[in-house]
Amino acid sequence: MNKASKGFTLIELVVVITILGILAAFAIPRFAGLEREARIATVQGLAGSVRSSATLAHSLSLAQGLAPDASVTMEGAPGPITMANRYPEDTAIIDTLVDTTGFAFAAGVFTKLGATTPANCSVTYVEAPANGAPAITVDVSDC
Repeated sequence: MNKASKGFTLIELVVVITILGILAAFAIPRFAGLEREARIATVQGLAGSVRSSATLAHSLSLAQGLAPDASVTMEGAPGPITMANRYPEDTAIIDTLVDTTGFAFAAGVFTKLGATTPANCSVTYVEAPANGAPAITVDVSDC
């Protein structure tokens, strides 16, 4: 009597499970490391957006011939943007941005939510001094 065998033997199943376990042991640390890189990229992206929005508000102030501390109205902003030396004030920079999802904001500092140490995973906007540009610094030392 000749039976056609169907299915896998126990040894074949053990070998496949062992191979999958080895692959998982190498893959999991690689994926875990990507979270930090993603947070860093998000913080750097926000810093670029802050620079762009500050420059746009500055350009609007200059183009409209406004006084250095006169507010500007930007399309999409919730209201007038208060200015200091033709750039947005540190408390008003958030109003120049459309989306800050994933960040907490307080007095010119955007901190990344979910970071290991949010204070060390941030973008800081400091108002422009007279005849100068604002300082925008990025800290990704503990994202």
